[in-house]
Amino acid sequence: MPKVSSVIVPYATYLRVYEPLAAFPEPERGHWARYARRPERPSYQDELRRALADLAPTPPVLVPVHESQDAFVLDVDGVVCVCPWRTRLRGWQALEELSEELPPPVLDAVLPPVLRHQAAQDYERWLAENPDARPWIRTATWQVPINWFVLVADEEREYDKGDSEDSPPVLRYRTPMVQARRRVARGLRALKEAMDEGPLIDGLVDVGRWLEEFHPRSLVELDYGGLVHALPAGALEHDHSAADVAEGIAALRRGDGAAAGEAYARLVDRWRSVRDLRSAN
Repeated sequence: MPKVSSVIVPYATYLRVYEPLAAFPEPERGHWARYARRPERPSYQDELRRALADLAPTPPVLVPVHESQDAFVLDVDGVVCVCPWRTRLRGWQALEELSEELPPPVLDAVLPPVLRHQAAQDYERWLAENPDARPWIRTATWQVPINWFVLVADEEREYDKGDSEDSPPVLRYRTPMVQARRRVARGLRALKEAMDEGPLIDGLVDVGRWLEEFHPRSLVELDYGGLVHALPAGALEHDHSAADVAEGIAALRRGDGAAAGEAYARLVDRWRSVRDLRSAN
């Protein structure tokens, strides 16, 4: 499958769920079983390049006309697990989120209102026919949301500094679904006992509900994705954000607000340079 471009897109990070084939009904299960046997499959960069290429024409294509038939594939202890792209669904959801992030004049200049209105109508009709639809992938730009780090542990961290353009840096965490759900529950208890309702608690509740929609034998992956290309190698090598989040939650559980504050300060300091890059962009 040809690539749209060789240009690296540096700003997206991902939270993915890989479900075992048994979680999918037929005929979708058969499709993914055949797909998993392919010798070559597109990467996350290919997916993002395609989405960006759709925005280049005039008028832009805000949401793909057809749903993607691609997925990411992993062998988890001998069990084939897949993470469908569901690019069309995620495109609709991204449009909804964008309207909350950008001022109306800026949004109208970038994405014409008539096209957004048509996309919203298409999404409403599609949802009426697919009320239980949910994405297997969550995406963030220029950051890894703090609540994502609650799902993983430092010992699950995988870092490869890479050695060439064909072998770029990788920083990710992978954990069984049961572990991710357990950490969400423990984190929520500690946060609710220590503070009032707020964005951190709301975000963790939201991601916890999302995880409950998947097969219990799934695997959860937090992937720094293209953001590794925007960070110095030294910063990646010494990035142990999941450990800082775990330490902060453990401190809250002990009632040690000072230690929790120190862990949070390290996290904020580490990600300040990324926020500066976003502002410069």
